[in-house]
Amino acid sequence: MLKDFENHIKNTFPFLQEEAFLLACSGGVDSVVLAHLCSRLNLDFSIAHCNFKLRGAASDADGQFVEELSKVLGKKFHTTTFDTNSYVDLNKVSVQMAARELRYQWFSELMQKYKYSRVLTAHQADDDLETFLINLSRGTGIDGLSGIPALTDSVARPLLPFSRNQIVQYANKEGLAWQEDSSNTDTKYLRNKIRHEIVPKLKELHPTFLDNFLNTKEFLQQTSEIAGNDIAKLKAKIFKENKGVIKIAIDSVLTLKPLKGYIYALFKDYGFTEWEDVQGLLKATSGKEVRSKTHRLLKDRRHLLLQKLMPLDDSEFKIEEHLDKLNWPLKLTIKPVLNITNTSQKILYVDKETLKYPLTVRKWRKGDYFYPFGMQGRKKVSKFFKDQKMDTIAKEEQWFLCSGGQIVWIIGRRSDRRYSITEKTKSILKFTLEE
Repeated sequence: MLKDFENHIKNTFPFLQEEAFLLACSGGVDSVVLAHLCSRLNLDFSIAHCNFKLRGAASDADGQFVEELSKVLGKKFHTTTFDTNSYVDLNKVSVQMAARELRYQWFSELMQKYKYSRVLTAHQADDDLETFLINLSRGTGIDGLSGIPALTDSVARPLLPFSRNQIVQYANKEGLAWQEDSSNTDTKYLRNKIRHEIVPKLKELHPTFLDNFLNTKEFLQQTSEIAGNDIAKLKAKIFKENKGVIKIAIDSVLTLKPLKGYIYALFKDYGFTEWEDVQGLLKATSGKEVRSKTHRLLKDRRHLLLQKLMPLDDSEFKIEEHLDKLNWPLKLTIKPVLNITNTSQKILYVDKETLKYPLTVRKWRKGDYFYPFGMQGRKKVSKFFKDQKMDTIAKEEQWFLCSGGQIVWIIGRRSDRRYSITEKTKSILKFTLEE
């Protein structure tokens, strides 16, 4: 196995021969063998171990074992402990998901601090098969059926071509010791149920089942890559981004066949899972939207608008009388002038004596109204938005300059005549919206 592993590193992960990396070690047979193999090849790595405090003294014993292993191999040792159960309660996730999020966040911090190129994990072929079956049972596209990726920007998994049996045989042949995690036999967890009850039956039906899976996985990954290249070209053509908002013409989506497959391929990377709802937006009324954990997809007339979710901003930013500049949340310069010179939508001239300090900059609120310059009477801001044909996202991102709770300027769009310059004006203030 050592020779096969060495050839695999040379052919697939040659950069590991030149870079310092982090190796995640739980103390189990897979990660212990990975550490020994990397050591035998004289690779430059340090060992990281997470104690999730889930098995009491057994968890502590695992940490002590990995620390001793690091000393034997002459490698730097990093360790940390997590209050995993509290994380589960706070974030409403499973124990497995909590452990995953916690450890990868910590790995990222270590890589940044110590300049490790990436982290190696000990996922092997049987883990890959189990992940395939889990994804298959939950319903997934081709990406979910392509198994665990061997390489990402920050993670490498050089044991994926090797089976659990190969790894155990190598460990026994080399006389290696490892820790057994009792939770790995608990079939209340889906992965363990698949590992102990389903995979053995599949291997019994077909002795070369694991090898066949690895071959199929390779074809699926290649097919996924081909499809991904085509989808990237399509996105470049129909996804039009401007200031963080992607605009997609609905007509360009409706021409795609098969429609459901294209919708999945176009939007899966943005966290959406309710595909019937996403497809329904194509014929929904304007204003309807679908949200994932990270993004929103909004119907606006003839377009879909895709935007990363941002925290709702109900803040007010004050402008005191002595200030001549506001740098956040947008850039405004304020200065007294003697008369009106250049004009544009980005410039506002007001009668200073009509203002009540502090001024505020805020977002739109339901019921807002103003007295538009150049018009009689007052107008609801919502009606102004409609007349301007502003989409929902543009409305949410619009800022207002206010005085005493009243709108002075829909910034960059329209001013309120109550604050305009008259023949009685003694002091003129000029507000300029900077790019």
